[in-house]
Amino acid sequence: MKSCYFLGLFFLVTLKLSAQDTVVYQPNKINQFKLVPLPAIGSNPANGWLFGLAPSATWYMGHPQTTKMSNFVGNFLYTTKKQWIFSSRSNIFLNENKTILIGDWRYFITSQPTYGLGSSTPNDPAENPNQPGVWWGEQQMDFRLVRFYEAVLKRIGDSKFYLGAGYHLDIHSKVSSFQEEEITEVLEFAHDRYNTEMGFNTDKYTLSGISLNMVMENRDNSVSPYEKNFAWVQYKVNPPFLGSDQSSSLLLLDYRHYINLSERRKRNLIALWGFGNFLVSGKLPYMNLPGMGWDMFGRSGRAYAQGRFRGESMVYSEAEWRFPLQQNKETFGGTVFVNAASFSSKTTDEKLFEQFNPGYGVGLRVMINKQNRTTISADYGFGQKGNSGFYLNVNESF
Repeated sequence: MKSCYFLGLFFLVTLKLSAQDTVVYQPNKINQFKLVPLPAIGSNPANGWLFGLAPSATWYMGHPQTTKMSNFVGNFLYTTKKQWIFSSRSNIFLNENKTILIGDWRYFITSQPTYGLGSSTPNDPAENPNQPGVWWGEQQMDFRLVRFYEAVLKRIGDSKFYLGAGYHLDIHSKVSSFQEEEITEVLEFAHDRYNTEMGFNTDKYTLSGISLNMVMENRDNSVSPYEKNFAWVQYKVNPPFLGSDQSSSLLLLDYRHYINLSERRKRNLIALWGFGNFLVSGKLPYMNLPGMGWDMFGRSGRAYAQGRFRGESMVYSEAEWRFPLQQNKETFGGTVFVNAASFSSKTTDEKLFEQFNPGYGVGLRVMINKQNRTTISADYGFGQKGNSGFYLNVNESF
C-alpha cells in the first residue's frame, strides 16, 4: 500500500535522528541485523485514521564484502473504519549472493475506490458512454485480500544474473461495490459487470500460479541505490489445476537505471524506471488486472491513488533527480520527479500509448541510518484532473 498512511511519522523521525532510533542486534559481525520500529499514524479518505507500526529491517546473510544487504519492510495497521492492513515485502540475499528470495505477503481487510478500466476514466461517477448502464468514475469497494508471493532465484555462475521460479496466490473475498453518497441513478458497478462478462464471481475469486523469473541485480544497494542498474523479467502462468478460477498468463518487465552525477557526492543522481505488466493470454478477475500502485512495494503512480487506473495491460515510466541538501552531510536530501502511465482496455476500446496519465512532484529525504542508507521519504505529487497526493515511505521509491 502507498505509505500516505504515515502522516506524522515524518515529523517524529526528524526530531530523533540518531543511532538510538535503530535497534541493533549483532550476534556476530556477519548478521549486523538492524531494525527500525517506525510508528505509523496517518489518515486518508479510503481508510480514515490509521494507527500501527511500519518496521524496516536490514541485515547480511554473509560477509558484507561478498554479500549484498537484505531488507524487509512491513505494515501493521488498524483504521478507524475497522480495517486491518498487514504486509511484508522482502529481498533476501543468501551467502555470497548465490540465492535471492523475493517475498510479498499481505492480508488486507480494507476498501479502495475504483474508477473503471483504461486511461480515460473520470474522477466523478457517471454513466460509462462505452457501456450503457455501467458506472464510470469513482466507485467504492470493500474487499479482503490474502496474498502470498515468493520467488527463489539462483545465481548463474559468477554473473549478475539470476534464474528461478516462484509461486503466487491472490484470494479476493467479500468483495462488494457501493457509492458512498446517495445517487439516484441505478447503474451496474464496473467491477461487477466486468467479472460477470468474463465468467468470474463478483464476491470471491482466486488466482494461483507459478512463474519463471530472470533478474539482473547490479545495484550497489537495493534499498537506496546510488549507481548501476536492475532488471526483472517474469512470466507467470495461472492454471486452474493450481486453484485459479480461469487460466491466464502475464508478462512483467521491470528495469531501473541509476546515473551518478558526482563522484564526490554519490547521492546526486538521476534514477530511471520503466515498468510493464501485460495480460498475455486468458482472463483475469477485475482486481488482478494490472493497476496503478500495485507493484511490489506500491511505489508507482505518485500523484494518483492506488488503483486509480487499471486495465488488461499497463506501461509505466518515471524519472527522478535525487540530490543532497547539505554540503558535507547526508542526513537531508531532496528529489524532483516526473512519471507517466498508459493502460489498455477492451471495454473502452483503448490501446496502450493512446492516452497517458502524467504526474510530477517534489520530495524530502531524511536518512536515519547512513551505514545502510535507511531513509524516510516524503513526497507530494500532482496529476491530471485535480489528482494529487502526499506519500510517506520507508526508503527510496525505486
